[in-house]
Amino acid sequence: MLRYLTAGESHGPALTTILEGLPAGLKVSAEEINVDLKRRQGGYGRGGRMKIESDQADILGGIRHGETLGGPVSLLIRNNDWKNWTDVMAIERPETPTERRRVTKPRPGHADLAGGLKYNQRDLRNILERASARETAARVAVGAIAKRLLAEFGVGVMSHVVRIGTVEADVSGLTADDIRDRAEASPVRCADPRAEAGMIAEIDRAKGLRDTIGGVFEVRVTHVPPGLGSHVHWDRKLDGRLAQAVMSIQAVKGVEIGLGFGTTERLGSEVHDEIFYADGRFFRKTNRAGGIEGGMSNGEDILVRGALKPIATIMRTIWSVDIDTKEPFDSAKERSDICTVPAAGVIGEAVVAFVIADAMREKFGGDSVDEMKRNFDGYLQQVREY
Repeated sequence: MLRYLTAGESHGPALTTILEGLPAGLKVSAEEINVDLKRRQGGYGRGGRMKIESDQADILGGIRHGETLGGPVSLLIRNNDWKNWTDVMAIERPETPTERRRVTKPRPGHADLAGGLKYNQRDLRNILERASARETAARVAVGAIAKRLLAEFGVGVMSHVVRIGTVEADVSGLTADDIRDRAEASPVRCADPRAEAGMIAEIDRAKGLRDTIGGVFEVRVTHVPPGLGSHVHWDRKLDGRLAQAVMSIQAVKGVEIGLGFGTTERLGSEVHDEIFYADGRFFRKTNRAGGIEGGMSNGEDILVRGALKPIATIMRTIWSVDIDTKEPFDSAKERSDICTVPAAGVIGEAVVAFVIADAMREKFGGDSVDEMKRNFDGYLQQVREY
């Protein structure tokens, strides 16, 4: 029901995206999108590119007088750094081709070499420009609109950092609102002040070593109705869709839902959430399943975690081989982010929100927000009478 495509390169003129499948009548503003774009650029440990860019979304189509029209929504985010790359990244081939900034030295951990081999490119810039995490700015813009749709149904999406390096946060006893408020006030988007100090120290330690460091972010979706997704086909399972979306974020190497890998350390009786009934509804006192059972939401909060590797642009010696000369070289860079986990959580919000919004559109349909709400309300009545 919902789908989107992004286009653009890291140092090209702009990033663009087209989002299709929104109902008519959804209130959307560029200001709301820009809030999340700014959040994506923040976080302790970011590098110099964030000082160059100040992302703003231009809405080019699909919205009139602040509301969606039912057709595709078109967005554009300009790259401020384009002015420094106009010749290197020119759309038209120059009369005198330049070798300036041609890349023949693949960086370990990046898409450079695998992409060069796959697409038969001798200039690896043709790979790295699109593979760059700069592309996620467009996804965050899409996610901001998805969150706006979910808000119409009382569904909230937030994220926070649960680990950087060896330091892990403890948020037990905190509500989702508490976690969100504390995380948004933290330079590392962590809701645990004790862990926050340790995380900053881990980032500083990596910086002192001219290295990078990774961690784990968690996305929490609240007030989710039961029954999103399906058990009947592999590609309709909600947990599978969420895992694919989170894994698609650059540098994510692992995804957990609920207890995730922790379930392997426990007995079955310590993993599965017991079901209770009171006040006209089914509920669970624990949420080890992360809000999903059998490929469907079960009415509890959805909990998804993404494990982010240390980013691969490193300022210390790391060896590779030049594709032209086949000689070894040191791929160390002068400028690098040290840690992008806080920003990755914002990107995680975006991709998770899109999947949940897509599942809502799939379940409740409707050509307008009002029609979708009528279908939603009717379903909730059915659930209450079950």
